[in-house]
Amino acid sequence: MNKRAFLSASLIALAFLPPLASVHAAEGHTNNLEALAQKAQAQLHQSFSNLQFEDFGPSPVEGRIYQASAGGKILYYAPQSDHLLFATIYDKNGINLTSVSQDASARKRLKDLDPSQALIIGPTDAPTVIEFTDPDCPYCRALDRFWAAKAAEGKVVRRQIYFVSGIHPQAAAKAEHIFCAKDHDVAFRATYAGETPKPLLACTDGAARVARNAEAVKAMGVSGTPTLILDGRIISGFQQAEIEAWLDEKQALKKPPS
Repeated sequence: MNKRAFLSASLIALAFLPPLASVHAAEGHTNNLEALAQKAQAQLHQSFSNLQFEDFGPSPVEGRIYQASAGGKILYYAPQSDHLLFATIYDKNGINLTSVSQDASARKRLKDLDPSQALIIGPTDAPTVIEFTDPDCPYCRALDRFWAAKAAEGKVVRRQIYFVSGIHPQAAAKAEHIFCAKDHDVAFRATYAGETPKPLLACTDGAARVARNAEAVKAMGVSGTPTLILDGRIISGFQQAEIEAWLDEKQALKKPPS
């Protein structure tokens, strides 16, 4: 290769290399990112010292993260990297901030629930439980037995019941049967004990209430059964320990001061 050709090739090669200042800037940026990562990792271990972390590294999520509500559930969106996050956020004190936000959102929607369209079981002076249930859900039946046992202990509640009819094929027909029965309580307990009367009762008013229950379920974003709302707090599933704690709180409030 002659001198002129070598010089031309060298200039072409240099044209595709980043300027020296850019190389130093890139190296500095990399070093800065590594320093930030080390600082973040140290803070993670300090704030959440009760947890053991095995790996730590960059996330695919970039930029600010925003909170949204969809179907009664809290989710998070990162517009810069266009990521949707189905996650639970805790603060360093172990408080579930996602649950707090979800409960606050549910409390806002409680005003849209019409108690006249619910099945009401229990005395008016008892603590109110808002209950979303399905006649064919085994955990809902277990919850019904639990309420009966608690009532026998003197821990009576007033159940404001809405039927979820979109999960099991016969749920809507059984809910309508309960609404159409002369004694709603008896029909409810028989159905939740596993009985299936034949034929199932049907009536215009019962069908309308089942349809309005379905609208309430959709509005509240309930996707599973049983779902309870206890003083504005959502309990998903038959969480016996949480329900017991709530009942104990209510019993303590009823006791006169000593």
